[in-house]
Amino acid sequence: MFARLVTAVLFGALASAQDLGVPTSWREFSNNRSLSERISIAQAGINVIAANLDASTASFSGIGYWQNGNVFSAMANQDYFAKTTTYESTVVNALNTAYSLYANADQYGYNDDAMWWATAAYYAYRAYGNTDMLTHAIKTWQHVSAYQITAAEASAGSTSVKNFSLSGTCDGKSMAGGVFWRPTIDDQGMNSITTGLFLTLSAYLASATGDTSTYLDPAIAAAQWIQNVNINSANIVLDSVNPHDCTRSSASWLFTYNTGKFIEGLAVLSDVTGDSQWKTLLTDVVAAGTKNAPWQGTDGIITEAAGDTSNNDGAGFKAIYIRGLNEAFVRNQDDWDFQVLIHSYIDVQYNALLDLADNNNAYAIDWHGPATSYTAWGQLAALDVLVSAISANT
Repeated sequence: MFARLVTAVLFGALASAQDLGVPTSWREFSNNRSLSERISIAQAGINVIAANLDASTASFSGIGYWQNGNVFSAMANQDYFAKTTTYESTVVNALNTAYSLYANADQYGYNDDAMWWATAAYYAYRAYGNTDMLTHAIKTWQHVSAYQITAAEASAGSTSVKNFSLSGTCDGKSMAGGVFWRPTIDDQGMNSITTGLFLTLSAYLASATGDTSTYLDPAIAAAQWIQNVNINSANIVLDSVNPHDCTRSSASWLFTYNTGKFIEGLAVLSDVTGDSQWKTLLTDVVAAGTKNAPWQGTDGIITEAAGDTSNNDGAGFKAIYIRGLNEAFVRNQDDWDFQVLIHSYIDVQYNALLDLADNNNAYAIDWHGPATSYTAWGQLAALDVLVSAISANT
């Protein structure tokens, strides 16, 4: 459908205030592969990394703990969008293992680590209807929720979970809604990825359980914190703010996963609340991330982490970004221009992977290529593109 009609949108005058037109400089922004072929390609890519699974630790050789959780997320989402159960036992067993090994699935004492795994558990619940997975996600949410600054705590300048004073406002904006990076009592870190993960999981749980009184207000508070405190004038999400003294990370720290997780959270929040302000913000952030962000060139191909020769956290960021875009796509079926932009952007990455970076279903971390031998971090980065191409081309 999109391959036939996308060209008509490229040059049309758009009624919306936000320009959602697809840049004609982008490389190969559509494809004609059938649904069955796209499903097979994604399964082949997943199976390459699945061959390196240590089931006893729910881990894959060559990548780190939070990254492991995102492989299982890709597997669950593959089944969800393809309407299969191919990876059900692998995903469910791995998540049960992680939760049995570590309280709240948190191996190293990071709230974001815990929520990567909790979000994977939610995806597994969504894909398979396994209520144990929902229980895992709720358990972690309950643990992390204690580390979200409330309006009362911001006003008081203190919280019982930390041993330092809080700045109630930073740059004139309330710090209420931000989520601490680590649960340790003296760590002052607060960032967009932890808060974005909490926003997303909260919105998913509000939708899944119908318990909006528990989950919706924290989701809205988290969204407001990023919107008010930690996004730049170009609608690109920033990295971190210290809630004690308001010091910030460098303005140049612009990473795909911060914007990607915010997009995913906004997509679900907009859907759950029906509040148009979140759809407007979602549209602005998607347009900025796909068209004006520093992580791609004029051809539209993401360049983040392209030069990595060994694994690091950044190697998995762009997968999270594509996952968020795909969630926004599937939840906005009535917004054609918005869908075409996201579809086209995902297909740019998809075609680059298949045309330039593929070595027998193993993918280079550099999506411009050349193709290389298998690396776990390169494969991890590619998985969400392969999975998202299933739903973003329907």
